[in-house]
Amino acid sequence: MAREYNGGCLCGNIRFVASGEARNPHTCSCKICQRHSGSLTQVWVEFDKKDVNWVGPGGIPKTWRSSDYSSRSFCDVCGSTLGAIDDDPMIALVLGTFDSPNRVALRPTSHSYVSKKPKWWHVNAEV
Repeated sequence: MAREYNGGCLCGNIRFVASGEARNPHTCSCKICQRHSGSLTQVWVEFDKKDVNWVGPGGIPKTWRSSDYSSRSFCDVCGSTLGAIDDDPMIALVLGTFDSPNRVALRPTSHSYVSKKPKWWHVNAEV
């Protein structure tokens, strides 16, 4: 049986069920992630687009085109960041939206754009 991961936005308008393999769980400190999340580091996990179902009353989240290959997604009611919907068959969801973010398969294993984080910001990926 495939694993399922549930989550959604702050107000509950946008909800998702992601199933299958959680891929590339990582943290990122690029300027786009910082501005989209309002934090210095964002935590991401990727799923095949076919394995993410939008089940809340708001349906599919709103998007904003952030690069030539991806759009950032968010709730148009509460403004919560939900992730990135890429042009290829991938959706990256932000870990803070998961109902149970402490699951082992969601633990970040790498960090992108380390050079963009403030020098005083320490990201520890060790258990």
